[in-house]
Amino acid sequence: MHTAQVEVGRRTLTIDTGKLAKQADGAVTVRYGDTVVIVTACAAAGAREGIDFLPLTVDYREYAYASGRIPGGFFKREGKPTEKEVLTSRLIDRPIRPLFPAGWSRETQVVALLLSADDENDSDVLALTGASAALSISGIPFERPIAAVRVGLIDGQTVINPTYPERKR
Repeated sequence: MHTAQVEVGRRTLTIDTGKLAKQADGAVTVRYGDTVVIVTACAAAGAREGIDFLPLTVDYREYAYASGRIPGGFFKREGKPTEKEVLTSRLIDRPIRPLFPAGWSRETQVVALLLSADDENDSDVLALTGASAALSISGIPFERPIAAVRVGLIDGQTVINPTYPERKR
């Protein structure tokens, strides 16, 4: 198992690899506070012939168990992606898509799952950072790693990755 840690804002961002999702081409868990996201990257063994676009699928999901809730009543199972999940998938897709080489035609999937959510840290920037890390270690051609932070202006001060309560001010 390999671990990298860096101070981002007022907390430690930890990226672990080598423990989970060993069959994926690249897999990392990203932790910030008590929020944990696992991100995997996989590519098909062969190229798709006759296509002139990047066959990239990005899927971000937040399951209810990540925040300690089990849906009851009619909604006992997870359904279609929520608006936040769709927007977060797009948030991940847009910056990584141009970093693939021209002519890359192997079906590529990036899947980010929220494993644990706290009441302070949002998981979307963690998922984007994790997607870049998973692609970087995967062997899938990827130009360079990228990372994301959320920047807020609170009481005239710039804050990196403000918490949910701070963002409500």
